[in-house]
Amino acid sequence: MADPSSYRPRPGEIPDSPGVYRFRDEHRRVIYVGKAKSLRQRLANYFQDLAGLHPRTRSMVTTAASVEWTVVSTEVEALQLEYSWIKEYDPRFNVKYRDDKSYPYLAVTMNEEFPRVQVMRGHKRKGVRYFGPYAHAWAIRDTVDLMLRVFPVRTCSAGVFKNAARTGRPCLLGYIGKCSAPCVERISPGDHRELAEEFCDFMAGRTGTYLRRLERRMAEAAEEMEYERAARLRDDIGALKKAMEKNAVVLADATDADLIAVAEDELEAAVQIFHVRGGRVRGQRGWVTDKVEEITTGALVEHALQQLYGEETGDAVPREVLVPALPDPVEPVQEWLTGRRGANVSLRVPQRGDKKALMETVQRNAQQALVLHKTKRASDLTTRSRALEEISDALGLDSAPLRIECYDISHLQGDDVVASMVVFEDGLARKSEYRRFQIMGFAGQDDVRSMHEVITRRFRRYLAEKERTGEWTDGEEPGAEPGAQADPGAASAGLAEPPASTLTEDDGRPKRFAYPPQLVVVDGGAPQVAAAQRALDELGIDDIAVCGLAKRLEEVWLPGDDDPVVLPRTSEGLYLLQRIRDEAHRFAITYQRTKRAKRFRSSPLDDVPGLGETRKQALIKHFGSLKRLRSATIEQICDVPGIGRKTAETIVAALAQAVPGGPAVNTATGEIMDDTEEPGQQTGSPGEPVSTGAPDERRGQER
Repeated sequence: MADPSSYRPRPGEIPDSPGVYRFRDEHRRVIYVGKAKSLRQRLANYFQDLAGLHPRTRSMVTTAASVEWTVVSTEVEALQLEYSWIKEYDPRFNVKYRDDKSYPYLAVTMNEEFPRVQVMRGHKRKGVRYFGPYAHAWAIRDTVDLMLRVFPVRTCSAGVFKNAARTGRPCLLGYIGKCSAPCVERISPGDHRELAEEFCDFMAGRTGTYLRRLERRMAEAAEEMEYERAARLRDDIGALKKAMEKNAVVLADATDADLIAVAEDELEAAVQIFHVRGGRVRGQRGWVTDKVEEITTGALVEHALQQLYGEETGDAVPREVLVPALPDPVEPVQEWLTGRRGANVSLRVPQRGDKKALMETVQRNAQQALVLHKTKRASDLTTRSRALEEISDALGLDSAPLRIECYDISHLQGDDVVASMVVFEDGLARKSEYRRFQIMGFAGQDDVRSMHEVITRRFRRYLAEKERTGEWTDGEEPGAEPGAQADPGAASAGLAEPPASTLTEDDGRPKRFAYPPQLVVVDGGAPQVAAAQRALDELGIDDIAVCGLAKRLEEVWLPGDDDPVVLPRTSEGLYLLQRIRDEAHRFAITYQRTKRAKRFRSSPLDDVPGLGETRKQALIKHFGSLKRLRSATIEQICDVPGIGRKTAETIVAALAQAVPGGPAVNTATGEIMDDTEEPGQQTGSPGEPVSTGAPDERRGQER
């Protein structure tokens, strides 16, 4: 590990001008390339105290052994040079996009004497017109098959073309009218090139003019009673319209634009691009990248733009590029795009209308791509085994933790405090053994006390099971656990088989807390870890490891340690811990929201025995509000269908004992209802949730 001060440039050596810099390791390999408006200010940031650097940046500067730079005139030149060097050196600490070249394009080889339509992958070639990319090659072939009826352009390979020219016989497509057969001189080179240009124009979105021309020719043929020619033209129009229907219209103003969305977490990001031409989605592509440097969404967008348009010119760069966040600064990037296109390019974030709606669709695709990538990564047995071994080595465990339990606390400013316990066995989620807890030992917001209570309750139940089966005889039998909300669990997979008495209840069902984990993970830093360890110590448990995963820098904390364990960014162990922590957070916040929603929907009518939802709704619909229902007489309540006198008397008694609640809150909009209408009045649109007798929800951050 190198000391950055050993290769830090002397004061005054670094120029205060735009440029591009390169960090090299001890073997002179370029490990990072960056650009800067001011090289002096940017490079100074890398040579500050290591404790103040982001872990990924700290790893880069300690791996490097030297730094060098190149001065340029403008930020646009810096952007271009940075892209060229990233392509040339492939630095390990720069953002790297995967699967960039795997997407197929519909290509027309306009650089040949007889242009050919084909599927192409890989690097783009000069003189070839590209359309797409498409998600699948078969989608291109389906489109081309429809188009060849109207634009019979050559699709055969060079070998087939030469063989047909030698024998004087065209291929099958030439016989069935889906190729104009330039190989046997049925069409001149000039006419065939014009046919290929019409094909390109149609694919580029200029469809309206050509369709109108065909329709006019069809009408003329019908007037001249050339019905066979009119029928062929009719079928040609149908084929073109069918090809157009494969790309639904999404923007009514025939927009040419690329929409870029980013879904990211602390370690990875998924980039999704929709190519819209002529108001239609003509292609889609996506990348996944490791975030090997500390980077913002705007910077990810900038890298995506470089990857997309670094080798493109002219119409391949659209007039409009819509992004989720703008690079900082945005002017050099916009100027660079304008230079690549040769005309003005608008780079902006959509704010409203159809473009914003389409951007939300692209964002959903990016999120799904990231989830799919993580799922594939998590399902690999070798990867899971390596992750467990890395966790074991980093935490100093005797063996790989085959069962890991993770705990998280969730609340809304101290209200409805709950906790979650999720279980991962052999690196996979064991959802049948998830548990939920209500914090009952105290009121208010205290994550440390909450964590102590949850760990105590969970492992007190575990010790109680051991005591009951005779496996544990030290100390007194702990009491039953009243606060755990649990479904029947299932036997653990991948662990040694315990005695049958420890696996099931008396009725044969699996026990709820019969299995101990090898590792307890808590969502939080040193305080939460200390609370969990203290709970285990108080119960006399010393064979279960404890750690915490802090969200801010993804640091792993161990009990009693002043400094965290920092796992490498590429560590599969860190990825697994992060996934377990995120699952615990999801499970906890879902339960907390359910409890809060249930509390807001409570009503004095809930306490009336024998009064179901149907009759409660009938009462509210009849009287309009709880306030009017309270003032109603028994006879008036009896007028409601399904309500008898005895039930009416019970309702009156229950409402008389209930204390009127605060103002009603529309939980869909946050709007406080009119004070003259007591909670329970049916307001708003049908099916809209309405608060019934609960206090006004305080605004605050949900955790």
